[in-house]
Amino acid sequence: MQKLQFDMGGESAPVLDRVLEAYGFSTKIMLADHLGIASSSLAGRYKRGGFPADIVVRCMAETGANLEWLATGCGPKFTDEALDILKLSRRKIVDGQLYEAGFYLLDKASFLPGRQIPQEAICVVDGTTQYIVDQQFSEIYDDEWLVEIEGKVSVRTLTRIPIKKVRVSGVGMAFDCSIEDISVLGRVVLTIK
Repeated sequence: MQKLQFDMGGESAPVLDRVLEAYGFSTKIMLADHLGIASSSLAGRYKRGGFPADIVVRCMAETGANLEWLATGCGPKFTDEALDILKLSRRKIVDGQLYEAGFYLLDKASFLPGRQIPQEAICVVDGTTQYIVDQQFSEIYDDEWLVEIEGKVSVRTLTRIPIKKVRVSGVGMAFDCSIEDISVLGRVVLTIK
């Protein structure tokens, strides 16, 4: 049985900073939003001191971070560096624009056997649907893609047609255009409704 040496009444700021790091958030506001508390409440937890056990336990459950590292800063951040979880940057489409929306954790088992795990994936939320989009691709072929058309981002079905053209469908009326007329941001590899 492992014994941890830490002060329950000590400073909470270093512990909360490690929680922030484990989640991968860049700001305290993102952490407060994720925890469902006001940013002023989180600021109070930083100043007040005391061990934030409730936040640490939740962080362990959601990220798989090591308790010893969260509590003391010693040891590895994750006990098993080969976790079967993808941590993806999450973006949201609002009025045709992509906005940062935190992070998304996805079990690699969500991908069917034989399908390659994406290397540069992001999670894109559009309404009630989440798309896992691989931003690394060598060529465009018939499938669902995240595209930007005249400054507006959306998920569309692209179908290759002769002479470097594509048929764009999926929202509204389908149309044909040159591949150079649209900006392809990534291929949809998984849809979660």
